[in-house]
Amino acid sequence: MTLIAPPPTAPTTPTTGAPAGFEILGTMHERFDEILTPDAVAFVAALHARFGGRRHDRLAARMRRRFEIGNGRDPGFRDDTAHIREDTQWRVAGAGPGLEDRRVEITGPTDPKMTINALNSGAKVWLADQEDATSPTWRNVVGGQLALRDAIRGQLAFTSPEGKRYEVTAERTPTIVMRPRGWHLSEAHMEYTDRAGRRMTASGSLVDFGLYFFHNARALVDAGRGPYFYLAKLESSEEAGLWDDVFTFSEDYVGLPHGTVRATVLIETLPAAFEMEEILFELRDHCAGLNAGRWDYIFSIIKNYRGRGARFVMPDRSEVTMTVPFMRAYTELLVKTCHARGAHAIGGMSAFIPNRRDPEVTARAFEKVAADKKREAGDGFDGTWVAHPDLIPTAMAEFDAVLGDRPNQLDRRREDVAVTASDLLDVHIGLPITEAGVRGNVSVAIRYLEAWLRGQGAVAIDDLMEDAATAEISRSQIWQWIHQDRELADGTRITREYVEGLIDDVLDAAPRAEGDRFDDAADIFREVALREEFPAFLTLTAYARHLVEL
Repeated sequence: MTLIAPPPTAPTTPTTGAPAGFEILGTMHERFDEILTPDAVAFVAALHARFGGRRHDRLAARMRRRFEIGNGRDPGFRDDTAHIREDTQWRVAGAGPGLEDRRVEITGPTDPKMTINALNSGAKVWLADQEDATSPTWRNVVGGQLALRDAIRGQLAFTSPEGKRYEVTAERTPTIVMRPRGWHLSEAHMEYTDRAGRRMTASGSLVDFGLYFFHNARALVDAGRGPYFYLAKLESSEEAGLWDDVFTFSEDYVGLPHGTVRATVLIETLPAAFEMEEILFELRDHCAGLNAGRWDYIFSIIKNYRGRGARFVMPDRSEVTMTVPFMRAYTELLVKTCHARGAHAIGGMSAFIPNRRDPEVTARAFEKVAADKKREAGDGFDGTWVAHPDLIPTAMAEFDAVLGDRPNQLDRRREDVAVTASDLLDVHIGLPITEAGVRGNVSVAIRYLEAWLRGQGAVAIDDLMEDAATAEISRSQIWQWIHQDRELADGTRITREYVEGLIDDVLDAAPRAEGDRFDDAADIFREVALREEFPAFLTLTAYARHLVEL
């Protein structure tokens, strides 16, 4: 256990004179001292001293808004920010060096092997994910920072337990855009003491951002790129403004020019969909674009409308595609909003992945991904995501066909698009809930949680890439179907007892082995899908109960 205080200029407690600081509760494994240096942790402490209180205020505002929506007050385009939307003159900073062409981005966790695979992938951008694709064990959090630090300096190599050696061999590596954890997530292995002597768990967002920025911002600029970030789970322009102030403070702290940081915001919550322009405006000096975070967006709708009646109940997860009307409205509004303000619009990730041992599965994945990326490129998106290196040529071909030699299609203003609040809220699809859909949700959620508890945040399950966002959809649909008294086509009611039987089926079919976490995963699933209360995020429950000690 290590106590690290911030620099001498940090605020002190008036009554004791003791500096506000950070206590590192996690084990200092090999090389962790290279990331958790006194100066780096002092910077993270300074971020908490300046912004920790505002973070809590914003999280409280989220809860109030969620309560209002749940009690019948629909979100809408804000009257108090209409002047921002009506002012046609302002623009965002736009792409920084190395972000001009983002036609294909690969996403994935930051362990050494996945880092090397991403850098060798041939994608234009790598989303280095410390959020939904990373299980936030202490080893993963700090180990991911080590992998990124080594990669940025050209020093990363990895040898697997089987003896296979991995090295970065690509002549041109993707531009790194790092995704820190969302504002709602904490880092229990670090504890912050504020100026009044109050101890509190650190913010996962500020820890991830702070350590990465402190160690790498200058090196990235010197390499002709920059400190770039994806911002996850934002629910308001005020949350975006908080991030903007974090960026400004951080640039000044290390002596970089204002506007060096570039951020791409994932529009993956329902409230944020009504504030796209305001989010861009708040981040305008640091903003590169928006991304259509499709899976978390669906989860957000279910979460906010879970108790609002049958008309907000969706069918099987597989039927909630990007072509249903409310998803079309959301993505087309995103493209129009971005291009009007000089921001890139980045498409989402199709969950289909190839299987190198099954040509039929691979062919189907290529077909599905090609159709998805063709639609996005045709709609005006400037780039898209893939989850597997083998899908990059397929996605690249669809965007090459539209972009040609141009780095983007910002000139496509999509003035034909007119989206209303009712368009964004009309989630009626008109399809039944099937036994396969219910069973699939139970199976995916438990199997994903089992892997997550073992430290894996992105998991291939039934030829789809699952992460925390898709697991959230699965468990949220189960909760909503139960509480809205839904039935299958044959009249079978979806009850807790019915789902308990499916849980037993999943556990019976699971490939059990010594040290597996299936029983723990099933218990977590019961808590987040079958209890009367609805936890806002399944990862909060699982983290507090199982990952704090790792």
